Amino acid sequence: MSDASEEIFMITTVNPATGETLADHEELDGAGIEERLARAASGWRGWRETPLEERAGLLLRLAGAYEAHKERLARQCTLEMGKTLKSAIAEVEKCAAAFRHYADNGPAMLEPLRWDLAGGGVAEGRWLAQGPVLAVMPWNFPYWQVARFLAPTIMAGNVGLLKHASSVQGSARLIEEMMGEAGAPPGLFQNLPIKSGAVNGVIADDRVVAVTVTGSEGAGQAVAEQAGKCLKKVVLELGGSDPFIVMPSADLDEAVKQAVTARIQNTGQSCICGKRMIVHADIYDAFLDRFTVAMGEVTAGDPFDEATDMGPMSSFEQRDTVLGQLAMAKAEGADLTGGAALPGEGAYMGAGVLTGVDPDGPMAREEIFGPVAMVFRAADIDEAIRIANATPFGLGSSVWTNDEGEKERFVRDIEAGMTAVNRFLASAPEAPFGGIKRSGHGRELARFGLHEFMNLKTVLLNG
Repeated sequence: MSDASEEIFMITTVNPATGETLADHEELDGAGIEERLARAASGWRGWRETPLEERAGLLLRLAGAYEAHKERLARQCTLEMGKTLKSAIAEVEKCAAAFRHYADNGPAMLEPLRWDLAGGGVAEGRWLAQGPVLAVMPWNFPYWQVARFLAPTIMAGNVGLLKHASSVQGSARLIEEMMGEAGAPPGLFQNLPIKSGAVNGVIADDRVVAVTVTGSEGAGQAVAEQAGKCLKKVVLELGGSDPFIVMPSADLDEAVKQAVTARIQNTGQSCICGKRMIVHADIYDAFLDRFTVAMGEVTAGDPFDEATDMGPMSSFEQRDTVLGQLAMAKAEGADLTGGAALPGEGAYMGAGVLTGVDPDGPMAREEIFGPVAMVFRAADIDEAIRIANATPFGLGSSVWTNDEGEKERFVRDIEAGMTAVNRFLASAPEAPFGGIKRSGHGRELARFGLHEFMNLKTVLLNG
């Protein structure tokens, strides 16, 4: 019998559409983690001195690699977490767009700042890299979540370490492969196939300067606690229970259409898509009738089939979590249409609509990470805003109105990091992304995401 210290542990990935094992990935032991941390520290010392135009060139080559291999990347993602192939391809293309955005605009974002001093002389602000940044990423957008951390990391002159979700380790390995194809130097980006229990040790290592987390509230709390103990910067993008508010002046057909898209995108497993539909009393019945019919027409099935609207849930465990929430809602007196587990071997469930949920009750404060919407009636704009804010989360929001006064009220008074007006809320490389309250803090994307993990050094000069 081998010594326990030599035992090899595996991280297993499973196809949620069939329940079949896809692969076993060897988990890093302590020596393996140390080797990659040392490589990151060594790689950063060289990368921080790389000219901005060379960093931009790498990003452009990386975009090209993603585009050249988008079908392969997308297929792996679909196999591991169940999203439709067409949406997986769109995700890969979005990553390429982010790499190009930072290649084209990143150098200008890093131009020194300059201020004249009242007492004479000037001050400059220089953007300087800091070192290895650890990213703890989820399974729902295996490539995009990483790209919005990786693109600014490369441009900033930092290096990246990825602790990806166990269920998408094949996708994580492909990201490493794309970096190699683009010609990234050793240590610039490395995947750490580790489980959650090993994360604290990586955060505590002196070579790691900061942490970024996208995931559940619990994951964010655990990482933030360790980062706080180590006095390290952390950016958190956590859960959301986004309000989707519809007022009488809105285009009702378009609002219904986008509400359905919000709830079934990625089989409802998206942090920023509308989950709580808050509808003015004057149009509540009309909205609910059309929305319920449309949700009932959603097809769940083979994610490789072009005709499929949504694939399986990412895992049987995730489906069971959502089904448990629905059972709780019904026990509290809510009515559920649809939203049941579907027969067959995969982790499938149908789209559903919950009504009669107490807006001040426990269920209204939950994030349903699946294809089920809660629909609330609001007497007026004041009640709509009150219901929207009656949640511990504050990530995104979407409002539908053609009244200019109402638009301004919503933008000012909804407690969220983002508000979309008469459109579907989505992230974009050009705009900052992030939330408030228990949805986290800090920002990703745009110039703000680039600057989060950089040292803004003040330099005082005589003239």
